[in-house]
Amino acid sequence: MSQEVSHVEYNTTTRIPNRKLAFWLFIASDCMFFGSLIAAYLYYEGRSLVGPYPQEILDLPLTTISTFVLLMSSLTMALSVLYSQRKEMRNTRLALLATIVMGLTFLGFQAYEFTSFVHEGLTLSTNLFGSTFFVMTGIHGVHVAVGVLWLISLLIHTTRPVDPNRRAVDIEVAGLYWHFVDVVWIVIFTVVYLMGLSH
Repeated sequence: MSQEVSHVEYNTTTRIPNRKLAFWLFIASDCMFFGSLIAAYLYYEGRSLVGPYPQEILDLPLTTISTFVLLMSSLTMALSVLYSQRKEMRNTRLALLATIVMGLTFLGFQAYEFTSFVHEGLTLSTNLFGSTFFVMTGIHGVHVAVGVLWLISLLIHTTRPVDPNRRAVDIEVAGLYWHFVDVVWIVIFTVVYLMGLSH
């Protein structure tokens, strides 16, 4: 009887857990939000009246490394989801920890990049490039930071006696968020660094 109540509580008529379905809706709304930021960047691209300009300041090799780190974190996040579904808690913790470390590494690269840009004269108010760049990449960085804090809480949570099926759903939902953040960065990296430097 308790199993039936649990099923009704956590699953919709589509047999998808409520939290997972709600999170898909959140991701859809966040896609529109980031879409507007990227559209604003593209609209104002090349319209700055003063420098520094993208070609003068963007460090493609450095950002390529940080992008690779973030993409590899998607792999470890996927592994943590797989291990949690298999109820392999030790491997789940290791995969979560690896994802956290790579997320923090990406944020470290971003902090270094922002600091370097400020030293070279590019700030939020310098020109249109600075305004759109810092807002777009900064908000993405906040998303990564939120994801790291979320994963840390899940890592702590794995040490507690919780229903393994519920825990697996929790980690899967966090995985959806993490993969979404990675996909958004791929778009930003392509638009800002690859396309921007090719002009």
